[in-house]
Amino acid sequence: MSGIPSYASTGQRVWYYTFRVICGVIFFFLIAPIVVVMPLSFNAQDFFTFTPEMLRLDPAGYSLKHYRDFFSSPDWQQALGNSVTIAPVATLLSVGFGTLAAIGLSQPHVPFRRAIMAILISPMIVPLIISAAGMYFFYSRLGLQGSYWGVVLAHAALGIPFVIITVTATLVGFDHSLTRAAANMGADPVTTFRRVQMPLILPGVISGALFAFITSFDEVVVVLFVGSASQKTLPWQMFLGLREQISPTILAVATILVVISIALLTTVELLRRRSEKLRGMSPQ
Repeated sequence: MSGIPSYASTGQRVWYYTFRVICGVIFFFLIAPIVVVMPLSFNAQDFFTFTPEMLRLDPAGYSLKHYRDFFSSPDWQQALGNSVTIAPVATLLSVGFGTLAAIGLSQPHVPFRRAIMAILISPMIVPLIISAAGMYFFYSRLGLQGSYWGVVLAHAALGIPFVIITVTATLVGFDHSLTRAAANMGADPVTTFRRVQMPLILPGVISGALFAFITSFDEVVVVLFVGSASQKTLPWQMFLGLREQISPTILAVATILVVISIALLTTVELLRRRSEKLRGMSPQ
């Protein structure tokens, strides 16, 4: 039941439980800020601390006023609308370009595959402030700085590496004899991709899309450089709220974003398990 073999020594048993205690402490350390923020978003007062009523679990100390402020504020709703219109389009571009790049780089005859892969995933490695500054100067020359498409393309560039990595991981166990068999039976490349290859790599594509969406929806540094006041996204509005006016509405927005992130990451994990089952890497 415990996962420890019956023949394990005393030292192995001690390390087994000690390792799990260490993991639990690290896990609590990582989620402690989130655990604190979420209850504070229901504070009935305009404070960033727990009131005596909240500590006593008095219902009078809790309220949804900060959530009502978020849904009734024109500034917050404009920022939410911008995020909702920018993130899906950036995700579609990331999925399209990233999937094609991953499929192309999975072919053994492609020269300089490692160098190309390193360049494509470099936005994950290069500090974000450097990428943002480079995008600012590049888009300024193209006339895209401060435009809707400038922000979308910038977010797409940040999301492409996630799509490439997830799709490439899915393609590791892909049987290329299936595509050759489809070609031998007269299927053109588009039909082969749509009917044979895409259904098998779909979990990786969807996982990459979710990561790209989260990256675009939560990104603030790049949009500060390449965006304008009309493209003010939700994280940008949160940044302004912290810098210009300390409003507890930020706690409500942060809680909403945490819930969305948890839902998306749960979906990613379910898709990962489904992908492993399809490739026979885990029991049914």
